[in-house]
Amino acid sequence: MADVIRVFDEVIFLQEMPYEARVVGRPQGHVWEGWIEFIADDGSDVRRTPRETTQSDRLALLYWASGLSSTYLEGALQRAVRATPRGASTPQAWTEGPAPGPAGDGFGSDVPRSGAVLDPFSVAAKGEHLLRRELGALHAWHLRNIARAYALTDESVDLERLTQAELIELIVAGVQPA
Repeated sequence: MADVIRVFDEVIFLQEMPYEARVVGRPQGHVWEGWIEFIADDGSDVRRTPRETTQSDRLALLYWASGLSSTYLEGALQRAVRATPRGASTPQAWTEGPAPGPAGDGFGSDVPRSGAVLDPFSVAAKGEHLLRRELGALHAWHLRNIARAYALTDESVDLERLTQAELIELIVAGVQPA
């Protein structure tokens, strides 16, 4: 069963109808998947996005949700509109799971996505301190996936033997301009 992870104070509008936004998640194997639901103020409509994220645990999902901006929520509402026809769900839709995603995108399926959970180059562009903080919130297996996905080391390095701190240093060094 899914949990409501965060309810946002901001009201998001769709065709002048105000919607409450909330992040909802559930355990899916050894990870948590999260999606966003939008509920019309009068309860007449509920829209839900396909899976928005996969995180290592509930706490990581809560951390992800804490960083969402109003702009992100506006884009998520547009994704939810495309994924959920009006009236296709009830106000308790969060118990069902995320909306089905477009074929082949990896979202909305029951198979957790493999690979990197963040783009270290994008985060590093906002500052090394932020990158270190974001990386510090991740489990070592996420850090290994980031290092592999962005080719931040050569094949001679055994990532499985590195500690979380060593993996963070490897990623930070790998995204620094040459």
